[in-house]
Amino acid sequence: MAKNTDYYRDSSRLAKMLLNNANLMALILLIIILLFSSFFQIDPEETGIITRFGKYVRKVEPGLNVKLPFIERVYKVPVERQQKLEFGFRTVKAGINTQYTRSGYTDESLMLTGDLNLADVEWVVQYRIDDAYMFLFKVRNPETTLRDISEAALRQIVGDRTVNEVLTVGRTEIATQMEELVQQVCTEYSLGIKIDQVVLQDVNPPDPVKAAFNAVNQAQQEKETLINQAKSEYNKVIPKAKGQAQETIQKAEGYATQRVNNSLGEVARFNAIYREYIKAPEVTKRRIYLETMASVLPRLGNKIIADEEGNSVLPLLQMPLNK
Repeated sequence: MAKNTDYYRDSSRLAKMLLNNANLMALILLIIILLFSSFFQIDPEETGIITRFGKYVRKVEPGLNVKLPFIERVYKVPVERQQKLEFGFRTVKAGINTQYTRSGYTDESLMLTGDLNLADVEWVVQYRIDDAYMFLFKVRNPETTLRDISEAALRQIVGDRTVNEVLTVGRTEIATQMEELVQQVCTEYSLGIKIDQVVLQDVNPPDPVKAAFNAVNQAQQEKETLINQAKSEYNKVIPKAKGQAQETIQKAEGYATQRVNNSLGEVARFNAIYREYIKAPEVTKRRIYLETMASVLPRLGNKIIADEEGNSVLPLLQMPLNK
């Protein structure tokens, strides 16, 4: 009987020890779970949003942070990462040789232009999350909303332009206007998204009429080439002709100025001589006569002027001897 009593006493002690060990292990496990649930890491490109029972409480910065376990929940939002939405195609495999697919996305890219033609437009919207709180709580499914906004905005802009503008010269303007319009709507809807860039990836006519559009584009390019060639020839000939005309005009003006100046000089010379003539007519007459004879006689050549009373001209001749 004593042996049975000792056996039951030892079994009770062992059970109590096992129960105490189990409680200790459970406590240690609970502490470990609480520690792992309390501490969390926010990456450098992220922002943490803390909610308590579903209500926004605070925002935490990158690094090691603490929250109340089981009560608070953390949402990690990549605010520094640039993200993109693709329209009319999807990237299947990114890398050096990126692979794309268009299967099943034609409805996104086919658009009606202002002149009732169709254009197949593929584009990319690059964006960042500007406000993590708005992105999480202001709008349900913000990425889907952004996709709908982008598609509606591009359809509106393309619908205001002709197909030639969409396919050729208007692509840059369309991308710029779309970026502004999408950003405006995102701000009005409080999406917490900032649009970085809109890129028109590929713009083509629909496949059934692509050959006709290519022929039209080729004709337009040939037209532009011929116009540029004509302008080049024009720039070669017209400036040269204008330069020659200007040169002729300047020569004529110079000749006219020279004649006028010469005439003014002769007039001034005549007036000066006339003033001297008035002062001493005889002296002036004789001086003019001598100056005139001095300029005339050297041009007479072998001519002899003799006095009418002279008997012979031999004294006046100095006949050269011919050898």
